[in-house]
Amino acid sequence: MGYSPETSIILVAIAPFLAAILAPATARFTGAHAGWVLAIVPAAIFVFLLRFLEPVAGGEIVTASLEWAPAYGIALSFLIDGLSLTFALTISGIGALIIIYSGSYLAGHPHQGRFLGFMLAFMGAMLGLVLSDSMVALFTFWELTSVTSFLLIGFDHARQAARRAAIQALVVTNLGGLALLLGALVVQQITGRWELSGVRETGDLLRESPFYGLALVLFLLAAFTKSAQFPLHFWLPNAMEAPTPVSAFLHSATMVQAGVYLLARMTPVLGDTPAWMTILTLFGGVTLLWGAVAAIKQIDLKQMLAQTTIASLGLLVLLIGLGSEAAIAAMIVYFVAHAFYKAGLFLTVGVIDHETGTRDITALGGLMRKMPASFIAAALAAVSMIGLPLTVGYLAKEEMYLALAEADAASLLVLAVLIAGNALLAGVGIAVAARPFTGPTVETPKPAHEGPLALVAGPLVLAVLGIAAALAVGWFGHAILEPAGTAILGLPVESHLTLALNPASVLFWLSVLTWALGVLVFYQLDALRAFLRRLETGFGWTFDKGFDAAMFGLIRLSGAATRFLHHGRLELYLVVFFALFAIALIVPLVSLGGLETLAPAVSLGQWAATGWSWSDLAIYEWAVVALAIIGLVVLVAAQNRLVAIVSLGVQGIAVALLFLLFGAPDLAFTQFMVEILSVVILTLVMTRLKLDERDRRPFEDAMRDGTVAVLCGAGVTLLLSTILTGTLDTRLSDFFLATSVPIAHGHNIVNVILVDYRGFDTLGEISVVMAAGIAILALIRGQRGGRAARQVEPKPAGEEAR
Repeated sequence: MGYSPETSIILVAIAPFLAAILAPATARFTGAHAGWVLAIVPAAIFVFLLRFLEPVAGGEIVTASLEWAPAYGIALSFLIDGLSLTFALTISGIGALIIIYSGSYLAGHPHQGRFLGFMLAFMGAMLGLVLSDSMVALFTFWELTSVTSFLLIGFDHARQAARRAAIQALVVTNLGGLALLLGALVVQQITGRWELSGVRETGDLLRESPFYGLALVLFLLAAFTKSAQFPLHFWLPNAMEAPTPVSAFLHSATMVQAGVYLLARMTPVLGDTPAWMTILTLFGGVTLLWGAVAAIKQIDLKQMLAQTTIASLGLLVLLIGLGSEAAIAAMIVYFVAHAFYKAGLFLTVGVIDHETGTRDITALGGLMRKMPASFIAAALAAVSMIGLPLTVGYLAKEEMYLALAEADAASLLVLAVLIAGNALLAGVGIAVAARPFTGPTVETPKPAHEGPLALVAGPLVLAVLGIAAALAVGWFGHAILEPAGTAILGLPVESHLTLALNPASVLFWLSVLTWALGVLVFYQLDALRAFLRRLETGFGWTFDKGFDAAMFGLIRLSGAATRFLHHGRLELYLVVFFALFAIALIVPLVSLGGLETLAPAVSLGQWAATGWSWSDLAIYEWAVVALAIIGLVVLVAAQNRLVAIVSLGVQGIAVALLFLLFGAPDLAFTQFMVEILSVVILTLVMTRLKLDERDRRPFEDAMRDGTVAVLCGAGVTLLLSTILTGTLDTRLSDFFLATSVPIAHGHNIVNVILVDYRGFDTLGEISVVMAAGIAILALIRGQRGGRAARQVEPKPAGEEAR
C-alpha cells in the first residue's frame, strides 16, 4: 500500500493539534475563508483513512507503536480495525464539513481563529481516543476531549450560562475520566496488559476475575458520564450554550459518542454477562425514553435536538447491552445514521438561527420559500431520523427490530421501548423539519434569507450521504458493518442489510406502527408539550437543580473544612505538625518492636556493645556538646526576644559543627548559612516588634509545647539509636557508587544524588526558594509603594497654614 503504519497513524492523531496551533494565524490572514483552508487537514485525514477500508474489510488490523515508558511496559500504541476506522472516518469527514461551516458561522468574530483552533484540537482528541490501543493513551485523549469541550462550551465566556454549562460538563465528564483511569489500572492488574488488543487476547480472564464487578462499574461510570446516560444526562442539554458548530460536532461524532465507543470496544472482555446485559439494557432504555419525552417539551430547536441525542445515546447503549449479532449490527448502522442526520439538523438549525435571529419553533414558519436549500437539507435529514425507506436510518431501525424477533417477555418489553422511543424521535424529527419551513410566513427578528454556501453545503452533503449510503447497501454492509461488527464481537459478522420492503414480514408492520405513532406525536406535539411542562412545574425538582445543590454543598463543606484546618494561627499549626511528627516517630518504634532491639544495646552494662561510649569523645567534641547545652539552657531561660533568637542560632551552629566534625563539610556550610540567615532575618523582622520584651505564655501552653518538644527529641534519638545498633544496609549507597559514572556521568556522588537521583526533590527545593524570593520581592515593592503613596498624599486643608 506504500505507507508506514507507525508514521501515518500517529500523524493522523497529531495532525489536528498541529493545525489547531496554526489556526489563529491562518484566520488572521485568510479571514472568512479560514474554514475552507483549515478543513484541508480533516479532509486529508478522511481521504487517507479511506485507504484502509478494503484491507480492514479483508480482516487486516493495522497497528503502530512508539516507546513511551518502557520501564513500565507502556507504549504509545494505535490500532485501526473496523470499529476504530468507522468512528475515525465519521469524525474526520463530518469534522471537515463543520470546520468549513464554522469559518462562515463565526466570520468577523474577533476570536474566530481561536475557536477554529479549539475545534481542531477537539477533533484531534477524539481521533486519538478512537485510534488508541494503549489504555494510557486512551485515558489521555479521553481527558483531552473533556478539556477541549470545556473550552468550546464556554467559548462565549462573557455569559454566565456558558461558563456554568462548561464547568458542569467538565465536572461530570472528569468524574468519568477518573473512573476510566481506575478501571484501566484494575484491568492491567488482572490481565497484565496495557493494550486493549492484548486484553482482548486474555479471553475470559477478566470476566472470571473476582474484581470483574469493580472493573465493570468503573468502565460503565466512565461511559455513562461521557455519553450522558440517565441519571448523568443533565449536562448535555446545557452544553447547547456552545455555538452551533460545537453542538453539531459534539452530538454527532465526538465527545458523547466516546462512551458508546468505549462500551463497544470493551464488549469482548466485559460483555456477555448478566450484569452487563441487564445494566446496559435497563439504563439505555430509560435514557431513550427520558430523552425522547424531554425533547417533546422543548421549543428551542437546539434543545429539541439535544434531548433527542440523549435518547439516541440510550438507544445505542441498549443495543450494545443486548449483544447479539443483529443488535450490534443495528448499533453500528444507527451510529452512522445518527451522525449524518444529527449533524445535518444541527447545522440547519444554526443556519436558521444565523439568518432569522431565533431558534424558537413557535416563532418560525414559512421559511421554505426564503431558505429552500436549508429546507431540503432538513427534510432529507429528518427522513433518515424518522427511519423511512431509502435511508440509513431505515436500515438501522430494521436491524434493531430484527434483534428482538424472539417472542419472550423480556424481548417484547425491550421491543415496546424501542418502538415508543423511535416514534417519539420521529415526531420530533418531523417537527424540526416541518414547523420552521411550512405554514404561514412568520416575521422573524432578522429578515429571513438563505445562508451562504459554506453554511448550507455541510447540511446538504450530510443529508445526501444519509441516503447515498443506504442506496449503496451492499458496499456499506461489506466495508462498514461487517468489519466493525467483527471488531466488537470478535466473531465474523455477515451483513444482511436490504432496502427491500416485505409486507409479509412482521418487521415491516413494526416500522409502519412506528411511523404512524410518529405522525400522531407530531400532530399532538403542542398538547403533549403543555402537559409535560405542567407536570415538570408541579414536580419542581430536576437533575440540573440537584447538581447545583450538590456543588453548593461541596463548596460549603470545603469552606468549613478550610476554616477548621486553615484558621491562620501559626502556633497551632506548629503544635499539630510536631505532635504528629512525634507520633510518626514513636508509634512505629513501639508497634514494630524497635525498642526491643534497642533495649539490650543501651542498657547500662552494654554500652560497649554498640562500639561507642562517651569516653571516646575528644575535647573539641565535648566543647561542641557543651555549646549545644548552653544554647539550649539560655534559649529556655531567655528574658527577651533578642537573646532567644541568638541562642537559637547557637543551637544551629552547634549542629553545623557536628556535621563538620563527622565528615560532612558541605552539609555543615549549608547549615552555617541557614543559621546565619535565620538569625539575621528573625532579628530584622523582630525590629518591627520590641526585641527587649519577653513573650509570656500561660503555664499550660509551656507544658504542652515542652512535652511535644521532648517527645520529638526522644523519638529522633530512639530512631537513630535503633538504626545505629542494627546492621547497615548498603544497597542504596552501593547502587549510587556503581551507577553514578556509567548512568549519570558524574564522579561527585553527592552532586549526582542531588541532581539526578533526587532531581525532583532538588527541583522542589529550588521552587520553594524561588517562591520565597518572589514573595519577599513583592513585600519590598509593596512597602516602597506604600511609602511613596504616603509621601505624595495631599495634606488636609489648612495644614500648611498651621
